[in-house]
Amino acid sequence: MASKCSGCGPGYKSPLDAMKGPREEIVYLPCIYRNTGVRKPDYLATVDVDPKSPTYCKTVEPVEMYWKCGLANPHTSHCLGSGQVMISTLGDPSGNGKGGFVLLDGETFEVLCNWELPGEAAPFGYDFWYQPRHNVMISTEWGAPKILANGFNPADLKDGHYGQCIHVWDWTTHKHVQTLDLGEEGAIPLEIRFLHDPAAAEGYVGCALQGTVFRFYKTPKGDWAAERVIKVPSKKVEGWILPEMPSLITDIIISLDDRFLYFSNWLHGDIRQYDITDRRNPRMVGQIFLGGSIQNDGPVKVLDDKELDSQPSPRIVKGKRIPGSPQMLQLSLDGKRLYVTTSLYSAWDKQFYPELIKQGSVMMRIDVDTVKGGLKLNEDFLVDFGKEPDGPVLAHEIRYPGGDCTSDIWL
Repeated sequence: MASKCSGCGPGYKSPLDAMKGPREEIVYLPCIYRNTGVRKPDYLATVDVDPKSPTYCKTVEPVEMYWKCGLANPHTSHCLGSGQVMISTLGDPSGNGKGGFVLLDGETFEVLCNWELPGEAAPFGYDFWYQPRHNVMISTEWGAPKILANGFNPADLKDGHYGQCIHVWDWTTHKHVQTLDLGEEGAIPLEIRFLHDPAAAEGYVGCALQGTVFRFYKTPKGDWAAERVIKVPSKKVEGWILPEMPSLITDIIISLDDRFLYFSNWLHGDIRQYDITDRRNPRMVGQIFLGGSIQNDGPVKVLDDKELDSQPSPRIVKGKRIPGSPQMLQLSLDGKRLYVTTSLYSAWDKQFYPELIKQGSVMMRIDVDTVKGGLKLNEDFLVDFGKEPDGPVLAHEIRYPGGDCTSDIWL
């Protein structure tokens, strides 16, 4: 990765060096119009996050997305040491589940070929992370795109349309070598993160449906295993589609010094910060509610809560009530600022947070205590994607042009 968006820098030699890099000045976010009623193409927004800039919080640059190689629904991208770009996918062009990977030319962005060997795509796809020093890549599963497009139906889970496995790949040969079934507690494993230390042979994956985080690790035998290390209790509720509401962990991120883990609970509405210096026993040190489905003036009544004494109040920033719930996360290199957007997937947004479709999503900033732990909403920062020229839009993943905590992998 380059420390500036110049295309010529050698990058940082280690994650700890990257933490000393310059403050982020702009970030990129894909913005989605699908399922919103606005007949406009999806585009890439450039958001100015430099408080000293005259264009702080404004958006530009629309682009379109494409698919090829018998794969569809692209999700995660990583730059490879070869100069190529690798993108994971959720399915095939017909909407069936298919966890494959597309290789792009790093200069021209021309689609080159599939990364996986013929016939070895996983049943489902979503996220991935690789660790070259251990010759490994591990990918996750969400579900079949044609099922996701209809919103969430518990029956689809019973019918096998959602995943509960993570997949281990040989990084050199591209061969699929191992499947780790996480069981019901690990249903819908989404974002996966190795520790940033390139010598580390362990990391974490957030599993949405049961509100769990699993630690995966290399065993003394040389294969891979996983164990649950965090469980967010579901809440007994009324006025919702089910009698119990899971937290729905949708995004996780690890600080570059491998000290803190953050994740978002998209249904409950909170972001949590954990100290992971004891890798097998994460300790929660920060929590903040920003929207969600259990706000105290909403239709859902919480009947039994193992964590909270009362339902959280709505959050208002710069005069606007936050629609939706915290979802995608990005951390500054120094670990002191956590950026968050509120859209998960347009069909699910429409089902669980219909006001998000009408109002558009927002981007917020949370200030982080990196000494003792702690999260505080920055009241002076808000990007309102409800005010776009073509109408409200759903902003999703946040990426820096020079690399960040979710895209950088050290060799």
